[in-house]
Amino acid sequence: MEPMDIVGKSKEDASLPKATMTKIIKEMLPPDVRVARDTQDLLIECCVEFINLISSESNEVCNREEKRTIAPEHVVKALEVLGFGEYIEEVYAAYEQHKIETMHDSLKGGKWSNGAEMTEEEAAAEQQRMFAEARARMNGGAVVPKQPESDPSLES
Repeated sequence: MEPMDIVGKSKEDASLPKATMTKIIKEMLPPDVRVARDTQDLLIECCVEFINLISSESNEVCNREEKRTIAPEHVVKALEVLGFGEYIEEVYAAYEQHKIETMHDSLKGGKWSNGAEMTEEEAAAEQQRMFAEARARMNGGAVVPKQPESDPSLES
């Protein structure tokens, strides 16, 4: 019998975007290092399994507290219970950064509202900035500050 997740799909149905994961893997390695395709697939499977493990334990923590919604505190507790305590500081930093960006986005009406979409160049630059932040966190905890957005009304 296949293991089933909470929503009733088999774990084999769960995956991560292959192109994005491949890019992250390549960015984490020196430029002269190559990774075989089957190794990339294995790393992606490991990431999916890690997410399943943390999600499952977070759900257990949530249930023990008789809550119906998994909160960030449940994820942090799950990391601790599963022996990943050394990641808690980075998780908190990423969560705090997410809260700041989410608050900033909601104050300006969201990234995609009122015709204020990013151009393709702006989206690519934002993606590269986010990759750089993730790389910096993984390589020593440093966070690259977010570049201030230019006000199009000030440009001539």
